[in-house]
Amino acid sequence: MQKLVKRVPELSLLIGLGILAYFVMGAFNQLSGTEVLDANAAFLLVLASFILSTLIAIVAVIAGVGGGVLFTPIMLAFTTIDTLIIRSTGLVVAMFSGLVSSGPFMRKGLADVKIVFYCAIPIILGAMLGSYAAIALSETMGATGDGIVRLLLGLILVFIAAMFIVGGANTEYPQPGKVSRFSEWVGLKGSYYEESLGRVVHYQSTRVGLGGILFLLVGFTGGFFGLGGGWAVVPVLNLVMTTPLKISAAGSGVLLAMGNSAAIWPYIKAGALIAALAVPWMLGQVIGGIMGAHILARVKANFIRYILIVLLFLTSLKLISRGLETLMGIDIPVL
Repeated sequence: MQKLVKRVPELSLLIGLGILAYFVMGAFNQLSGTEVLDANAAFLLVLASFILSTLIAIVAVIAGVGGGVLFTPIMLAFTTIDTLIIRSTGLVVAMFSGLVSSGPFMRKGLADVKIVFYCAIPIILGAMLGSYAAIALSETMGATGDGIVRLLLGLILVFIAAMFIVGGANTEYPQPGKVSRFSEWVGLKGSYYEESLGRVVHYQSTRVGLGGILFLLVGFTGGFFGLGGGWAVVPVLNLVMTTPLKISAAGSGVLLAMGNSAAIWPYIKAGALIAALAVPWMLGQVIGGIMGAHILARVKANFIRYILIVLLFLTSLKLISRGLETLMGIDIPVL
């Protein structure tokens, strides 16, 4: 409850923006010669966006992924909204997920600044390149490009779902093997107090060169598809760079906030971000994130994990079918 009270100013601002979004969308309808949503449809769109965003945030927090991993595929699979608008809004959703979680991690000293700065360079560069590539593909290939995006994203979702099925190998306190000279030179090591153990945990990140390359790919994928990178940042830090799980999770939130903040600018420049659509999704991420944190303490995370896997598989089938319909003209009845 105290956390909710502390966020009253932010929540008040976002609620105000949400109300403003409703009136703005309604005002569009009054413009002569313009066919936009009427007031009732605008209200329903804003309300539905807020409710869906809240539910996505709850599932995402409990499952340990960014909201963009669910938002973008669901919207691309089940709506006809322009793909660039969906992907730009997906980056806003993923960015806000990171912003909401990064503050507490920074205050507790769990987000290692050196690791964040090192990983931020490739993830920001990759995210910017991915965003520009998405815009270029949309401008040059039109509907065919949209079909390619849906098909590729569907295949990526199958891969992510498979990772959740077999990915039980997260190591709480991984022990590094041989530390390369480059890893020693970069010096990504530190310590933090682990309350559950009652002692200080020391760590040394390794394979930082490979980690940098992987973060470049993660950033590109997140910027191109509007997914963010919550599904990949923690595994790279924890399993590849042998960073403790808590430090990896904390660094993930900060990196998502930084990477997605950079990736959104090419979409804004291209006019692909509609504030009236993004605001209710931002508000839902705050409310859902707080609710998810409280629910996490009372439910088994594995149950939500199974729900997430089912959602990813079903959404991937819809995306693949829509992609094939666009590219090959084949009508595939799925869902």
